[in-house]
Amino acid sequence: MSLRIVFVGFLFVTLLLGIPAWGEGVVGTWVTEGDKSHIEILPCGLKICGSIVWLKEPLDDDKKLKHDAKNPNKNLRDRSIIGLPLLANFIAPTEGNIWEEGTIYNPEDGKTYSCTLTLLDTETLKVRGYVGLPLFGKTQIWKRLN
Repeated sequence: MSLRIVFVGFLFVTLLLGIPAWGEGVVGTWVTEGDKSHIEILPCGLKICGSIVWLKEPLDDDKKLKHDAKNPNKNLRDRSIIGLPLLANFIAPTEGNIWEEGTIYNPEDGKTYSCTLTLLDTETLKVRGYVGLPLFGKTQIWKRLN
């Protein structure tokens, strides 16, 4: 019984200490291209996720807060764009600076794409959304918000 407690304690401390080590590079708030929005990236369990925390133009043509109007799920179309989950399920790199196997949601077309995050330096994040292979995608460069 005591060996089990020691093992569980060791595992907990290892995981707790490991989260900053693998996630600290991308964790923070990022400014998207054109300063259209700010994305907060955080650990979500053992993976990385991110959501929209600020919009340059938060209101639609009717002067109401923008909502996830193009979401294919009708039940989600009333969600505010601010606070919207954008990045999900990124796995930390075992080496290097590329977080993979994640997805990025595009509220402008209501679609979710495969995505990689590459930390170019402490202030620059390359975000590549794609369909199928990374070759068929679009890259944005995000800057860390200071």
